[in-house]
Order: sequence, then C-alpha cells, then structure tokens
Amino acid sequence: MKDNFTGPVHPPLDALRAVLVKLRSPEGCPWDRKQTKEDIRRYLLEEAYEAADAVAGGDPGAAREELGDLLFQILFLVRIYEEAGSFNFEDVLLEITEKMVRRHPHVFGNTPVDSVEEVKQNWQAITTREKQGRKAGFFDGIPRSMPALRRAGAVQERASVVGFDWKDAADVLPKVREELGELESAVAVESPGDVREELGDLLFTLVNLSRFLSVDSEEALQAATDKFIRRFLKIEGTVNARGGTLAAASLEEMDDLWNRFKTEERKS
Repeated sequence: MKDNFTGPVHPPLDALRAVLVKLRSPEGCPWDRKQTKEDIRRYLLEEAYEAADAVAGGDPGAAREELGDLLFQILFLVRIYEEAGSFNFEDVLLEITEKMVRRHPHVFGNTPVDSVEEVKQNWQAITTREKQGRKAGFFDGIPRSMPALRRAGAVQERASVVGFDWKDAADVLPKVREELGELESAVAVESPGDVREELGDLLFTLVNLSRFLSVDSEEALQAATDKFIRRFLKIEGTVNARGGTLAAASLEEMDDLWNRFKTEERKS
C-alpha cells in the first residue's frame, strides 16, 4: 500500500478542508457556523471515545468511519482558529512534525537507548528542557479532561520519573489496606465529605497498584463493567423467559441467578 503520509498533502484531505470552509462560510450551514471551540471540544471528546471503541472492536470499517469523524472534529477546531487568525492547518502539521523529530533523538539523531524506560526518561528530559523559561508546572500536559483513572496513572507515571514512587506492588498493598480502613472509618461516622475524599484516595492507590501489576486500570474497570452487563443481561433474559420482569423479580432470585452465571463462566 502506498504511504500517504509522505509528500504533499493528500487531495482527499484538501477536499475535506474545502468542505469545512464551505460549511463555515456565509453560504454554508447555519448550524456549523454557530459552533464554537467549546461546542467542538465536547464533540471531540465524544468522537475520541467512539473511535477508541471502534479500534477495540476490531472492525476495520467501523474504525475507518470513526477515525474520520474524529479527524473532522480536529479539522473543525483548526478551522475556527484559522478564522480567528491564531494559526492554520500547516502550522499544526509543522509543529507536531518538528516535535516528534525533536523528542525521538534515538531515531532521528545519535542518542542511544537500550530500553523503553530510557525512551520515557529521555522524553521527559526533553519536555522539561522545552518548558524552561515558561511558567509551567510539573504535571503540565496531563489534561484534566482525561478519564479519571487514566489521569491518575499519568500523574503517577510522571512522578515516578523523578523517583517519587513505590518500589513494587508489595509496598502498595499495605497502603491499599490503610486507605480502605480510612474509608470504613469515614463511613462509620457518616461524614459525606470525608467519605468522598477517602474513596478518592483508595481509588488513586488502586491505580498505583495496577501500574505495578502491569494492568491498565481503565481497561480493567471497563472489563469489569462489561462483565457486570453481560451477567445482568443473562439475568434479565432468564427472568423474562420465566414470564416475569426485572421490576417484579426479588433480590434473592436475581442473586441466585447471578451466582449461577458466575459459576458457569468460571467453569467455561
């Protein structure tokens, strides 16, 4: 397959950009002209999640469609900035190209690396140098809009680069038990504010544990949620087959079915 990432901008991309310009023009679409950066930011996040689902689903056709939708939102935002005179599409391409070359000196330069860990350390050192002279914080670049578990993991990974980290999973486990105990104490005294804080601390510590176990906490929770949905739908199907409804089913009946399906899954 021909590599379309080299050479001049591919004509279909130019065509898509022309569509955007037309949509935002006075002769274009009233809805598209009305959209702001804040509006498109929301759609950008939605399309990113849909694209991620499509990639995980393994259907190339679905992935192609959703990646196209995501690209459209990115170009839409760029167009809004172009209209404001802030920057244009070429500026975006040049900046990311230069950044990727600059941050991969082991590929485009003469910096030797022996491991993925060294690549990560070099990346952090380069980004730190780039920020020198700027008014920036240590965790800049980790967006608050990220899913909470992923953001927690990213913050922990950033702190680990400078040695602020546990040694291994065995060191984290006692902290998990400690945080669980503090949550139980907060629940016992019925303090909503403390419960929220201690629950957050427990979740944050569990993300730390997941890193040392080489488990992506976001994916683990997604899998657990998928498993819950799968078993619950089996309960619904069984109850309906018996002529009943979930609303009328007792908790005991649903618990019995849950445990049955759980046992069956473990045996399969």
